[in-house]
Amino acid sequence: MIMGSHQRERFVEAVGRFEAAVRAQEPDRAEDAFDELYRSFQDAAPQEVARAAPRLAALLPDVPPGPRATIAVIVGACVEGGADPVPCAPYIFVELAETLAAVGEFCERWAETGGGDFPDPEPGGADPALLERVGWEPALAWLSMPQWEMASLAMLNDPAVRTGLDGSLRARLLRAVRAVAEASGHEFKCLTYALLVLDDEPLVVLHRPTGTGYRMRMSGIGDNFQLHTLLADVLVGGGHVPGRAPSPQEAAVCRDAPGQVNTVGSFNLVTPGGEWVWNEGTPTDIPVVDGVRLLVLDPPPYERSWPSGRFFPHMTGDLVLERVLDAAETRYWLEGCVPPR
Repeated sequence: MIMGSHQRERFVEAVGRFEAAVRAQEPDRAEDAFDELYRSFQDAAPQEVARAAPRLAALLPDVPPGPRATIAVIVGACVEGGADPVPCAPYIFVELAETLAAVGEFCERWAETGGGDFPDPEPGGADPALLERVGWEPALAWLSMPQWEMASLAMLNDPAVRTGLDGSLRARLLRAVRAVAEASGHEFKCLTYALLVLDDEPLVVLHRPTGTGYRMRMSGIGDNFQLHTLLADVLVGGGHVPGRAPSPQEAAVCRDAPGQVNTVGSFNLVTPGGEWVWNEGTPTDIPVVDGVRLLVLDPPPYERSWPSGRFFPHMTGDLVLERVLDAAETRYWLEGCVPPR
């Protein structure tokens, strides 16, 4: 159904009214405009979404704490609907950092006031007893964390956002979310893994049974299940090493195809020091040796199977073979590795 021009403009008009009310610090008018904005988003046309997203993102610092996380989610939904994430992401990440700082304060106050199991973080779960125990702003930050995680993932699905994210800010966000996980037991795993995604990252892979080595480059890989399948596709499927090659569909869902397909592991992923690199981890678990991540492939000690696919369904992943190492290079790398256990 083709919507009329007036209907198509409802979302942008609602954004304008909400923006004016927030700037004028008129809470009642802002609340009415927010309700209209939320309703009209469902029918917004792509061109509206593209125009509205950066305006809403830039407005985030002025939006009251209550609806701020919801506006961030709407920005994320706009990005998933085709809006450019690059101008939106800096605002999302600044607010995420501030929210994580307030969540850290929440964890401290929770411990100081008796501890115990943390409440589930979910929007709308503001029990008056919780607010009284830890304070309104720390409690609101804690309860809004799933929304900030959702909005941040929408940004981090884009490679330009990931490569443009300042390294010090990325490290700060990772430290904060890990500290929260340690204090609360709530990992916010998707946010952590998204901040760990590597792009255009060189990787040296040694296949110990054949004594061969390979220079690769990886991007957008969310976890080592995805990496494992792509390694098998490139090396076994490419005819470089023996073993079971994933089907074309198994490999495709690890790059850019939707869905999941059952697969069987082809290797045991090992560090140069002999420790296993678990499929449940991320490529950042692979240590850097002489300026490049170095991974050893041994025969699998037992059969492993899993649904192959992408940890982040909206993030395109890739692993490419740049060149096969010559015998001298491979021998150099292998000589520095601990023998298989």
